[in-house]
Amino acid sequence: MTETLARPLKAGLIGAGIQASLTPAMHMAEGAAQGLSYDYELIDLQALSATEDDLPRLIADAQGRGLAGLNITHPCKQAVIAHLDELAPDARRLGAVNTVVLKGGRRYGHNTDWWGFAEGFRRGLPDADLSSTVQLGAGGAGVATAYAALSLGLRQLVVFDREPERAEALAEMLSPLFPEAEIASGRDLAAAMREATGLIHATPTGMAKYPGLPLDAELLSSRHWIAEIVYFPLETALLKEARRLGCRTLDGGGMAVFQAVGAFRLFSGLEPDAARMLDHFKAMTG
Repeated sequence: MTETLARPLKAGLIGAGIQASLTPAMHMAEGAAQGLSYDYELIDLQALSATEDDLPRLIADAQGRGLAGLNITHPCKQAVIAHLDELAPDARRLGAVNTVVLKGGRRYGHNTDWWGFAEGFRRGLPDADLSSTVQLGAGGAGVATAYAALSLGLRQLVVFDREPERAEALAEMLSPLFPEAEIASGRDLAAAMREATGLIHATPTGMAKYPGLPLDAELLSSRHWIAEIVYFPLETALLKEARRLGCRTLDGGGMAVFQAVGAFRLFSGLEPDAARMLDHFKAMTG
C-alpha cells in the first residue's frame, strides 16, 4: 500500500526580536492537523543584524526558496508596502500589512490583524456597549484595533498616545472611512474614561519586558469592558485589576489566534479550524 505524501507548505515571519513568537507553532500544528508538511520559519531582523532596509532582499529570498507567504510584524508593517505588487482593500485603507502572499512571482499584501481583533471581540465580548470607547495606543496595533471596533459599530472613539500627533493622525485617517462615527484624539484621559463604556489597550505596557498598568487604576470602573492586545502574559496587570473591579474583559489571545487563522487561510487555501487553533494557543499559554 502506497503512503500518501503530505503536501509541503513553507511560510515565515519577518520582524525584530521574534524568537518567543507563538505564530510558528500555531501554523504548523494546524497544518499537521490538515495533512500538510508545514515548515514555518522565523526571519528575525535582530538575529540577522538586519533592518527594514533589508526587506527587498529578505522577501526575494523567501520567494526564491518557495515560501507561500510571510507574516510581517514590528517594525515592518508599513515599510513592507513599498515592496509589494498589490494590496487588499483593507490593507490599503489601514496603511499596514501583516500578511504577504507570494504567488506566481507576485506579492499580495493583506491585513488580518484588524479581522483577528474583531473576531476575538465578537466571540469574547458579545453584546458589549459600543457607545463610547477610549483607546490607548495609536501605533500599528492601534490602527488595527480601532478599525476593527469601528467596523463592529462603535459610535464614538477617543484615541490617546504618548505621541499626541500619532493619535491625531489616526483619528484623521479613520474619520472619512467611518463618517457615521465620532473619532477624535484625546487630551483628558480621566474625562474620557468617565464618558466611556469600554477601553481598548493597544500599547506594549503589560508585556513581560514592559510591566505595569497603562493608566491609573482609579480611572477604571465596573461598568467598563476592557479589551487587551498583549498576550504574553495572557493575564496582564490591566486585566487583573479590571477583573478585580468586576469589568468584562477580553485578553489578547483572540487577536493573536484569529490573525493567524486569517493568514493560514491565505497561505494554504484551506479553511482552518479556529476552535482547534484556539485550543492549541491556550495549551501553549496556559
